[in-house]
Amino acid sequence: MEQLTQFAPFLLMFVVIYFFMIRPQQKKAKNEKEFESSLKVGDKIVTKSGLHGKVAELAETTVIVETMAGKLKMERSAISLEMSAALAK
Repeated sequence: MEQLTQFAPFLLMFVVIYFFMIRPQQKKAKNEKEFESSLKVGDKIVTKSGLHGKVAELAETTVIVETMAGKLKMERSAISLEMSAALAK
């Protein structure tokens, strides 16, 4: 019983860290993966570096984005979920 009370604070710390740090990160990563896979031609997007454009072509891991300056090829992971969602509003 004494050993259990010694490890209780560590167990409680782990539970708190899991629910406030690890789980939200996993949820965010899952949402970003779903967003990347749901992209379609014609979607208006914003990249993590702030470039605005429209999806012109899609490949498995890359996307061709049409901007005012021309077409750019970039990774799907470079597209920001939060900024693109704000743009869509």
